[in-house]
Amino acid sequence: MADTATAPLLTNHRAKPGKAPSIDDTMENYMGTTGAAQLFKAVLLAFAWSFDAQQVFMSVFTDVEPLWHCTGAESACSPAAASPCALPAGAWAWDRPAMTSVVSEWSLKCAVPALVSLPASSFFAGCLAGGFLLTTLADSLLGRRKMLLTSLVTMSVAGVLTAFSPNVWAYAVLRFVSGFGRSMVGTTAMVLSTELVGKKWRDTVCMAGFFCFALGFVSLPALAYTFRDASWRNMYLWTSVPSLCYSILVYFLVHESPRWLLVRGRKQDAMETLQQIASLNGNSITSSFSMLHACTMQEDDDSVFAALHSIWERPWALRRLAAIMTVSFGVGTVYYGMPNIVGNLGPNLYMSVMYNALAELPSSILSWLLMGRINRRSSVIALTAVAGLCSLACVVIPQGAGRMAAELLSFFATCTTVNVIMMYSIELFPTSVRNSAVGLVRQALVLGGVAAPMLVALGRDKSFLSFGVFGLVIGCFGMFAACLPETKGKGISDTMDEEEEKDAAVATCTVDDMDSSSDLM
Repeated sequence: MADTATAPLLTNHRAKPGKAPSIDDTMENYMGTTGAAQLFKAVLLAFAWSFDAQQVFMSVFTDVEPLWHCTGAESACSPAAASPCALPAGAWAWDRPAMTSVVSEWSLKCAVPALVSLPASSFFAGCLAGGFLLTTLADSLLGRRKMLLTSLVTMSVAGVLTAFSPNVWAYAVLRFVSGFGRSMVGTTAMVLSTELVGKKWRDTVCMAGFFCFALGFVSLPALAYTFRDASWRNMYLWTSVPSLCYSILVYFLVHESPRWLLVRGRKQDAMETLQQIASLNGNSITSSFSMLHACTMQEDDDSVFAALHSIWERPWALRRLAAIMTVSFGVGTVYYGMPNIVGNLGPNLYMSVMYNALAELPSSILSWLLMGRINRRSSVIALTAVAGLCSLACVVIPQGAGRMAAELLSFFATCTTVNVIMMYSIELFPTSVRNSAVGLVRQALVLGGVAAPMLVALGRDKSFLSFGVFGLVIGCFGMFAACLPETKGKGISDTMDEEEEKDAAVATCTVDDMDSSSDLM
């Protein structure tokens, strides 16, 4: 009888004799080459990013301050007035029906600014709260698939209920809940999709998510223009109901990550998942689930915050996380701030937002074309430098086509950097802590955008306070990528111990190469 530690799981298994298969071996060899059906299910997860983008930028249209005009009923009304708040009732009216925006429907035009911005602020507060409270659950109790479903359903149901909000207070609360659920949608979808395919397709499915995010962004102005004279509530219904239907498809069609199952020691579930994936590729697993024992590497700590504790107690992991979060913070400042300037191309709100969205599409395509060919570390440094220099150039370039070109180039480089950073984060951390680490990197991106609106407002009079600060922040913070190891072409690890062994092997090879070079001299 064959040794169970090295017996093949598939008829085409090609593991080296005497060596226990890693989870990468299982994914690459035991299940065979990634097939079309397996790839389809992984790409299906990318569509979660479309609904993610729609919820992020929804308030641009639903919470917009509508234009108004004098009705002629009162001689005291002047079209040149900055605000109609001091005008008598009946002297002015909205250009469009009041129901087209929450500002006009609930008469928030003359309310305190904090109340007008409360729903949008509540949404991002929910994103931050969810990002810090839910990020560890995908690595511990729930797993990738359940976490994604929970996040999608929470975001979608909250969106549907938002369409029936009776006042601004209920609206703000529901936006907080929507942001809380949305916080883990993109992160978990990306991590799960990359763990369901082999190394060859990892970059592709990751970039598919970024492309779908841009498509979701582009769809908003088209949808908003369709309902330009209808209630703002239609926007939430027409985005949230499809999102809820999509979550049903995910429930029935998408598997749990076999990597996560193996790391958690759930061999029976892992075996069933591997059998299902292998069958999609026209292969079959011939041995019992006990054969997976050789590639099962369960972490000792099973608590909810085990992932964060595991990172905290290892200096190398903490340094990586601190460095990549610092870079992400600097990039986020420009990523969320620049659209407020680049998008201000004219009075047409729909076209302005469309320009923003279209700037992301070519960056997604470029990232997909280059990810298999470029180094992650040097790319981040180069892209942040380009974004920073172009932003600084906007300080001295006069208003016009030249400045607009520099603005768009800076934003394009920033969008591409975001894509590379997210892929880089997946490769920097092992399966046992990956979702938590990537979630924190995304939260650093959001935190970077907190100060962006204020800088944009200050920069209306002094461009250095917007363009100048943007350029310095992204350029300087991007240099922290030099502290990170290069991951291009390397397999992803599954446990912290495995990652440490890999780093030790790389260090040994480097020392040996240096010794060999010195001997030749």
